[in-house]
Amino acid sequence: MSNHPIFTFQHGGQYITVMGTAHISRASADKVRELLSSGEYDAVAVELCTGRHEKITNPNMFADLDLFTAIKKGQGPMIWANLVIGAFQQRLAEQVDIEPGAELKAALEEADRAGYPVSLIDRDISITMRRVYRNIPFKRRVELVGQFIKGFLTRESISEEDVESLKDGDILNSAFAQFAKKDSKLYKPLIDERDQYMALRLIQEANRTVHHHIIAVVGAGHFNGISSYMSQYCDLSESELDAALQELKVIPEKKNIGRYFPWLISFLVLLGFASGFAKNSSLGWELVLYWVVINGGLTSIGALMAKAHPLTILGAFVAAPITSLNPMIGAGVVTSALEIWLRKPRMKDFDSLRHDTVHLAGWWKNRISRTMLVFIFSSLASAIGTYIAGFIIFDRLT
Repeated sequence: MSNHPIFTFQHGGQYITVMGTAHISRASADKVRELLSSGEYDAVAVELCTGRHEKITNPNMFADLDLFTAIKKGQGPMIWANLVIGAFQQRLAEQVDIEPGAELKAALEEADRAGYPVSLIDRDISITMRRVYRNIPFKRRVELVGQFIKGFLTRESISEEDVESLKDGDILNSAFAQFAKKDSKLYKPLIDERDQYMALRLIQEANRTVHHHIIAVVGAGHFNGISSYMSQYCDLSESELDAALQELKVIPEKKNIGRYFPWLISFLVLLGFASGFAKNSSLGWELVLYWVVINGGLTSIGALMAKAHPLTILGAFVAAPITSLNPMIGAGVVTSALEIWLRKPRMKDFDSLRHDTVHLAGWWKNRISRTMLVFIFSSLASAIGTYIAGFIIFDRLT
C-alpha cells in the first residue's frame, strides 16, 4: 500500500492523527514504524480490544484459558469463531510471509520502545459478535456461519498485491464483506458501530490525557467512519461520551419468543410423553424410545464426526436425550467436558494451535480445536435430533 489514508484532527490543544492500514500488509507495518520513529507523536491508539491485544502480545493465551469453564459460560461459539477467524487470517499471512496484525504489533513495539502510552480503542470482539448475532434474522445467521466455513475451507492462493486490497476493511470485516456491504443489519454492528466506538474512545482519551499528538492505527475500512464521527463527537461532555460508549456495549435482549422457545419445546415433548402414556403404556414407552434413539443417536454421530473419544461418543448418546429437555445445559457442554477430561490438552496443543487450525486436518489433530468441534457438532446434532424426534412423537400421537 503506497498511500495510507491519514487524517489529522485538532481537539483542544491536542492533535489526533488517524491512519488507515491493511491488517495483513508489510507496507502498513513499515509505514507505522516509520511514523512512530519520527518523534512527531507522543501517544499511540490501536484498533484492538483487550482480548485481541492479548492475542497479539501473547500467542499462547489459550494456555491460560479454562476451556470447559468458558464453554459452560456460553462462550463456546465465540471461541470457535475466534479460531476460524484466526485460521483465515493466519492462512493469508503465511502466504505473504507476514505476521497477522503486523502493523498493530509494530505500533505496540514502537510505543514500548519509545515509552509512549497505548490506548486500546476498539470494542470487545465478543460484544460485537453478539450484537451482530442479535441484530440479524435466523437466515442471515446461517449465512454468516456459512461465510465462516467458506473462509476456513478455501484453499485459493492470494498474492501480497491481493492482500493490499484488504485495506478497504479489517480482517473481521473482510471475512464478512460479502454480507456487510449488502445488509445494513450486519453492517451497522460490525462496522458502523465500531467506527462510532473508536471515535468516541479517541475523543475520550484526548479529554482525559495531555498529549501533544496521538496517532491512531486502524484498519482503513474504518478510516472514513472514524474521521466523520470524530467531528460529530468533539463537543460532547465526558458524561455524554461515557453514555454513548455504554450504549454501544449493551447486548440486546432476546425477544421473548426466542427466550422461551427452548422451554416451550421441552414442555411440548414432555406433554407428548404424557399423552402417549395416557393412551397406553406401550405407546408412551415407544415415544420415549424414539426420543432417546433419535436424539442420542444423532448427537453421538456428531461427536463421531468430530473424532471424539469413544467414551465421549457414548456419553453423547446418554446425555443428549436428557439435556435436550433441560435448556439450562446443552449436549455440547457435556460432550466437550467429557472430551477435555478424557483427552486433556497438552502444552504442544497450545503451542501449535494457531498453525494447526490453518489446515482442515489440523482441527482434528489438535486436542483444543477438536474439543471445539465436539462441542459444535454435538450441539448441532442434538438440536436437529430434538426437532426430528419431536415431529415423529406428535405424528404418532395424531
